[in-house]
Amino acid sequence: MNTQEQIAKAIALDVQKSMLGNVDMAKTMELIKDVGAVLLDVRPPAKVTGDNAVEANIPNAYYMAYPTFAENFDLLPEDKDTVIVVACLKGWFANRIMGYLEVLGYENVYVLGGNIEDLIAAHEAHTK
Repeated sequence: MNTQEQIAKAIALDVQKSMLGNVDMAKTMELIKDVGAVLLDVRPPAKVTGDNAVEANIPNAYYMAYPTFAENFDLLPEDKDTVIVVACLKGWFANRIMGYLEVLGYENVYVLGGNIEDLIAAHEAHTK
C-alpha cells in the first residue's frame, strides 16, 4: 500500500470514530482502565511542568516527546490493533502523532481532547 492509500485508509477509520477520534478525559480514563489503552504523552520537554504520564504512574503510559518521536518506535506496541490515546497540552502535537501512527498502520488511535496535565491530576487524585 502506498502512502496515499495509507492516508486514505486512516481517514476512513477516523470518520468511523465519534468526534473523529478526539476523546474527552472521562473516555480516556475509561480506555486506559477498562481496555488497557496505551497512553502516549508527547509534550516536548519544555512544555512538561510537573510529572509526565509515566512519572505519574498512569498504567501503560509512555513519554515520547514530539521532537524525538521517531527515535522511540521501539516503545510502540507491536499489535497494530492496540488502542492508543495520544495526549499533550492542546492537541496540536497529539494530532500530528495520531496521523503518524495511522500511517504506520495503527488503527485504534485517539487524541485526548483536553489537557494532559488535567488527566494526570485526575489520575493522581483517583489513586490517592
